[in-house]
Amino acid sequence: MKHFVTAATFSYPHEITILKHLLLEAGLQFYFENETMTSVVPMYSQALGGIKLKVHQNDLDTVKLILTEFNNGNHLNIV
Repeated sequence: MKHFVTAATFSYPHEITILKHLLLEAGLQFYFENETMTSVVPMYSQALGGIKLKVHQNDLDTVKLILTEFNNGNHLNIV
């Protein structure tokens, strides 16, 4: 994936579930590096550097805005 950059890093697969929906809804091109491996063996997350959200460099500003809104305006809490 040429010209893709890391926009954010997550530790666990459950952290990216809603974010995937928001990115798809915005029509952005993205992928999560190490997602499958950390789903199979969660203990490898730290060793692999976490689950990395990769986006095209032209979409980076839009993704950062989505991440900010998701983190600050999020009413979903993990209990």
